[in-house]
Amino acid sequence: MNATACPELRHLVAATGCLLALAMLSPAAASESGVAAGAAGGWWIWPLALFGICFLLGIVAVPAGVGGGVLYVPIVGGFFPFHLDFVRSAGLLVAMASALAAAPPLLRGRLADLRLALPLMLVASVTSIFGALLGLALPADVVQVALGIVVLGIVALMTFARRTDAPAAGPQGTIGTALHLSGWYRDVATGHEVQWSAHRAGWGLGLFAMIGVLGGVFGVGAGWANVPVLNLVMGVPLKVAAGTSGLILTGASASASWMYLNSGAMLPMIAVPSAIGMMLGARIGARLLRVLPAALVRRMVIGLLLFSGLRAIAKGAGIGL
Repeated sequence: MNATACPELRHLVAATGCLLALAMLSPAAASESGVAAGAAGGWWIWPLALFGICFLLGIVAVPAGVGGGVLYVPIVGGFFPFHLDFVRSAGLLVAMASALAAAPPLLRGRLADLRLALPLMLVASVTSIFGALLGLALPADVVQVALGIVVLGIVALMTFARRTDAPAAGPQGTIGTALHLSGWYRDVATGHEVQWSAHRAGWGLGLFAMIGVLGGVFGVGAGWANVPVLNLVMGVPLKVAAGTSGLILTGASASASWMYLNSGAMLPMIAVPSAIGMMLGARIGARLLRVLPAALVRRMVIGLLLFSGLRAIAKGAGIGL
């Protein structure tokens, strides 16, 4: 690593350390302090705390290549004294805001493909509505334990998944050909034009239906699952998969958000500082992405998610951790 990366690395380590320090606060202590703050008229403490932690999450999430909602829901839901329904609804808004902010430059650079995103977005959006309704109907403790299990599954996926930036070879398939799921982009690193086409589109549509349900239930967004399906199953190059994932995420998150909003589970005091903090932190994270080794950042995020997943299971099961 060159010398210019050292200050950014120190900032990243400090951000991760702050997140872990905040996580060490017990929920009981957080609840007591929340009551005391409310009694003293210091309700503004919680929006400020959310803004700060989401700013740190934005710094860490972008270099790690994960959506903000994946980190937001287990950490805020596990270590803040808010009902999980409010946290999940804010998590969808956070994921959607981050994806919308990144979409225009990705589309201009052909690293996101609208033709590829639309059919997958449609399927994920419809199923995310059913996922949101299911999540709202289930007891919060059950959802909390299930969230912890899903987060641990994300940890396993990030640890063992193999990813490639080489476009898939061979016949495209009937559905992919009919929907014209192909395109090109210019690789800045090599200066070459890369042609790609999506394969196994039927499998992709089925998997995105399942992803939509999970995203709606837990409010975590689905960038952690979108990219592996696009890249490993459908054979889309990794750069295009990552860029297109954000477009799909906007539609699925928006559909599920309406269900939470209609149920009165969207609190501006939670959602607004969370979204603003995440977007501002993501701008710094984008700069870190240029100089930090991706493997190092991913290991730090895997450790953070592992701790958060175990904490979510413990909180849902009523076990102190």
